[in-house]
Amino acid sequence: MKESLSRRAEQLRKELERHEYLYYVLDQPEITDAEFDTLMRELRALEEANPELLTPDSPTQRVGGQPREGFVKVPHSSPMLSLDNALNEQELREFDSRVRALLKSEKYEYVAELKLDGLSMAVNYSGNRLQRALTRGDGRIGEEVTENARTIRSLPMHITWHAFTTEPFEVRGEVVMPRRSFERLNDERERAGLSRFANPRNAAAGALRALDPSVTAARRLDYFAYFLLQDGGPMLDSHWESLEKLAAAGFKVNPHRKKCANLDELQAFIRDWDTRRESLPYEIDGVVAKIDSVDQQERLGWTAKAPRWAIAFKYPARQASTVLENIEVHVGRTGTLTPVAHLKPVSIGGVTVSRATLHNEDEIARLGVEIGDTVLVERSGDVIPKIVRVVEQAANRHPFRIPKSCPVCGGHIVREQGEAASRCVNTNCPARLRESLLHFASRGVMDIDGMGDALVDQLLSRGLVHSVADLYGLTTEQLLELDRMGNKSASKIIQNVEGSRSRPLARALNGLGIPFVGERTAQLLSDHFGGLDAIANASIEVLQEVNEVGPKVAESIRQFFEEKRNRELVERLREAGLQFTAAKHAKEDGPLAGLTFVLTGTLPTLKRDEAKTRIETAGGKVVGSVSAKTSYVVAGEEAGSKLDKARELNITVLDERGLFAILGAEADNGDARGPR
Repeated sequence: MKESLSRRAEQLRKELERHEYLYYVLDQPEITDAEFDTLMRELRALEEANPELLTPDSPTQRVGGQPREGFVKVPHSSPMLSLDNALNEQELREFDSRVRALLKSEKYEYVAELKLDGLSMAVNYSGNRLQRALTRGDGRIGEEVTENARTIRSLPMHITWHAFTTEPFEVRGEVVMPRRSFERLNDERERAGLSRFANPRNAAAGALRALDPSVTAARRLDYFAYFLLQDGGPMLDSHWESLEKLAAAGFKVNPHRKKCANLDELQAFIRDWDTRRESLPYEIDGVVAKIDSVDQQERLGWTAKAPRWAIAFKYPARQASTVLENIEVHVGRTGTLTPVAHLKPVSIGGVTVSRATLHNEDEIARLGVEIGDTVLVERSGDVIPKIVRVVEQAANRHPFRIPKSCPVCGGHIVREQGEAASRCVNTNCPARLRESLLHFASRGVMDIDGMGDALVDQLLSRGLVHSVADLYGLTTEQLLELDRMGNKSASKIIQNVEGSRSRPLARALNGLGIPFVGERTAQLLSDHFGGLDAIANASIEVLQEVNEVGPKVAESIRQFFEEKRNRELVERLREAGLQFTAAKHAKEDGPLAGLTFVLTGTLPTLKRDEAKTRIETAGGKVVGSVSAKTSYVVAGEEAGSKLDKARELNITVLDERGLFAILGAEADNGDARGPR
């Protein structure tokens, strides 16, 4: 029996690894996501029921581990040196002349590869299994990020091609965030009232060094291999052969590479990709050229900072001069006012640019720019065009000033001390409304399923909503007039709107969109005050009595409730039946008083936040990680490393039925099942 289970587990691991390779490396999936998830669930169930079958490189172990307190610094097997740059073709020709002179005119070839705009990572393998991953650090000592690296699906956990090598080896490559992942991340951050990342590289760097591996996993990073080493040096005699061997072994190697017989072919490759780089799903900022022969590389040698056998040709930032015709103000979901430059249309890199961001008043002051000036505009990749500097001041120039009231709704404008941004504090401002509606209806807030982008856009275009409170006045008949809306869908949405009236106070508070008040702060405020009126009437000093609420957050809350329109919104939501008092406070003498719980996996009938609320109402405490102090772990389907940790520490594991039992409640579903 055990032997057959072991064979099945090994078969599932190989099958899942193959499908991960097809999907994340070759972009040629053979099965649906649902079919992949079914295989993953079967393997996870086998490993949980038979812990001896679990291997460190199992596909189930890609995302796991608890948040760490810091990173361990580890020396590299050999320095990860940076490359010298060539900023134009003349500098590239000079590099080629130096190579020719040092090699005494013997024949040599280049390998041309796209210069990915990410960050370097070295990955060590032993026994063909991933053992350790290091950031570049200062080039000589890196930080260990192994648990984070395991979450990158295009990075193999182990090598199945046994002819590859039996000795330890090292792969160096680039961690990048694809453009789609970057756009998705910034949209999510904006909806949460957080600042946007400036570019994918910064977002990828932050993800790889996150203390919690689940953060890295959520960023959906990618890894492209470009060096194959053994004992700190090249494994093979040819760089091109190393790339081919890496690709054959299952690593993701950028397909846009070329072996170039001479400088002319290299320059042609560079020019070609300068025109095509916008079509790529990731950012590049140039081309890297390396001498192919490892023997020639060693004879060319290194300077103190860079190899003499490689160079990075950097594409110039795409710039052009034009006239700044006007500056208007854009109002975002949280009310942030962003100055946007209206430019005389100009072509930059084949794209017509007529607008550019100016960020805030401080940036305008730093540039010294005024309306009418001729300015230098830069466009790089998918980053929003920006003004670099003033080229010529206009004779009739005039300065820009942030308006004293909101240009859209006339609401009050505030700028906090120490902040660069000014904000409109009126939640019902039309400019804020679309994003406010999406935030209000989102899963972690009021959880109105079906209230997505397309529906919100139609509601706004038809004039059916002018405030989040208007959602509670919608009728089935109104929804049926919208495009692609049938009776069943309309009825379901109305049902979901109705259900949201019973969401707890913390959810409603989060839904108001108060700057700096997200899910956690809203819960802390709810627990402390017990009612929205008490929060709305509290002074800045009283608000700061709440754990984790400082002067900045307290001032934001105070300003929100001092705005007349926001008070009116609160009253309309009260009339709609939203919960503005905490239904129950945690009981010090409740059945779970003094007990600490960890939730993991998907429960049959309870959502995670509902289980959390029930536990806390009964006096228990819910935390995010398992430790020796944990009383119970409540586990559902697809429970991960937290369940493993609980078993390791011999902590009692409950399924949903067990949770109901200690709560003294009946299960909502008689067929509730948990982990075996």
